[in-house]
Amino acid sequence: MCQICQAVTVTENKVIDRTAQNASSIFNQRTLEQDYRTLKSALKPGLRVLDIGCGTGSITKDIAQLVGPTGYVIGLDNTESFITEGKSLYTDVANLELIHSDILDFETDEKFDLIVSARTFQWISTLDKAIDKIKSLLKPNGQVSILDYNHEAINWTPKIPVSMQHFYNMFLMWRKDAGMNNRIGFDLIDIFGEHGFGEIEIFNADEHYQRMFPGHVEKIKVWSKVAGSKQMVEEGYISDQERLQAIADYNYWAENEATSMTLKLREVRARAN
Repeated sequence: MCQICQAVTVTENKVIDRTAQNASSIFNQRTLEQDYRTLKSALKPGLRVLDIGCGTGSITKDIAQLVGPTGYVIGLDNTESFITEGKSLYTDVANLELIHSDILDFETDEKFDLIVSARTFQWISTLDKAIDKIKSLLKPNGQVSILDYNHEAINWTPKIPVSMQHFYNMFLMWRKDAGMNNRIGFDLIDIFGEHGFGEIEIFNADEHYQRMFPGHVEKIKVWSKVAGSKQMVEEGYISDQERLQAIADYNYWAENEATSMTLKLREVRARAN
């Protein structure tokens, strides 16, 4: 058993309420070039690819275009509304299939050349099972690529308001209590090694936003969108008054005081031995 994976023992992935976070509109704005650019060197015509946690499929459809008509891409997401929206948006992409499923419930006889996942494993509580599932779905010498954050290394300049820092601390605690890894992007090297993968490669993909640039304030305000969900209130980690105060204070900070925000992000690749 992977020691990093099982800091907290869980048997299934936590259900995350993403409806209040305006998540689908965020997903629809994403592109391979902008949001998973390091992956492009791994994509070749004819590859059969599985995308875990594809959201509405905005990046997945870009992958399908690069693997071309001789390749095929399946996108999985455990939020049905995202898959429904993606199917309506990308009906003209012939080599793309979007499926509503959790990775642990996904069953297929197919084996994949490449399995990818962007910003999804941060939400997975059953890391041991998920990594083993990936390994079972890869062809011999198949490759996996996971792009994800180290939430413990985020940098805001200047410091964020006390109310949002409190919300963020509770956010990390809530995640940890559910078995999620707050520094998954940096721990993947060891996790892949413990699960018998080889040829591990690391690609830096930090996201850096500055208030002076057009559109960056909305990127910085992502934490107000995260706080838009009442799930942590309902589960007793924070009061609703604290949540709303954090949103108000943080939005003011982002619009008037913020200089920059850096999210520590890595793509880690490995091959099945």
